Amino acid sequence: MTEPVDPERLDTLLHRIRREAEHGPLPSAQVAVARHGRLVAFETYGEAHAGTRYVLQSVGRSIVAGVVWKLIGEGLLDVGERVAAIIPEFAPNGKETVTVEQVLTHTAGFPFAPLGHPRMLDREQRLAAFGRWRLDYPPGSRFQFHLTSAAWLIAEIVERRTGLAFADYLRERVVRPLGLSSIELGVPVDRQPGSVAPMLATDRTGEDQAPDPWGPWYLSDPEVLAAGEPSHALVATAADVALYFQALVHSGLWKPAAVAEGTRIRLTDFPYGEQSYGGGGRRRTSMGLFVTVAGPDAGSNLPATGSTALFGSAGAAYQLGFMDPVSGLSFACLSNGYPLAGYDHSPRGTALLADIANLAAALV
Repeated sequence: MTEPVDPERLDTLLHRIRREAEHGPLPSAQVAVARHGRLVAFETYGEAHAGTRYVLQSVGRSIVAGVVWKLIGEGLLDVGERVAAIIPEFAPNGKETVTVEQVLTHTAGFPFAPLGHPRMLDREQRLAAFGRWRLDYPPGSRFQFHLTSAAWLIAEIVERRTGLAFADYLRERVVRPLGLSSIELGVPVDRQPGSVAPMLATDRTGEDQAPDPWGPWYLSDPEVLAAGEPSHALVATAADVALYFQALVHSGLWKPAAVAEGTRIRLTDFPYGEQSYGGGGRRRTSMGLFVTVAGPDAGSNLPATGSTALFGSAGAAYQLGFMDPVSGLSFACLSNGYPLAGYDHSPRGTALLADIANLAAALV
């Protein structure tokens, strides 16, 4: 029987990640590799243990995407629908033409629509905020990552179509049937210590240095993490993230046509906006339905050594999760180390993520 991955390449990958936790800037790191429906490797390094869960940041988008694909496969959602037809409260200020597909591909026109803590906790306040949101540009005219606004709309769409709040639907219809118990949205404050790795600065040199409150540091507040912003506040182990990707293909919970539709490239472009918010990339990014797809350019920190069909998401600052449907390989690398600025765009930081991504995708 042949090995599921190349053992020497796997050793090289694990050594690269372990070195960053034991001798580099990361306080801890967790990595998992799966192929053909089963876990191949799962390791934890540094100040953590195998049961430690991590805040997924943008890696969680692939899980949110899977919920949407499930609804599509069950005939509960069509991406050509207008959001306002599903959520009438969203329509004011010229947003009545925005489609579900535009929300899922970050082309809806309101990338920085505000919805902060504690308003995010109350559904009525969220709906009122949807109505106040204004367009920064015409829907469909620009590709710019909608960092939090898109996921809040997705969550409400799921609730309107299923009768379950997004976190409840994820738990009851996806996580429990798959047995991936570490995946959770909205972890209560009293259950976070000892369960979720706290965010730690990798470049703090003095007590007078405070982290930028935007970006990932926003979720270092236990109350904000408990509020459960869908696109970034999911927590999980690396093993369950890698197995979730496998489940999209092997579990039977998703119709293959729906997964194919979700991972089909809808656009390829340079993301607009500042680098700290997903813009300014040197390579074009291809979008499926709420996941990035490698395509010919492998943008947004996806590996260049996998197939063009590889899909997933990178997360601030040193995280990555992907599935390559051609090789059958899925991968997750999670950490709780973050620079004070929230993102590491230094040559070393960029090379670290690229090294890990390319080593992982080349395991087979």
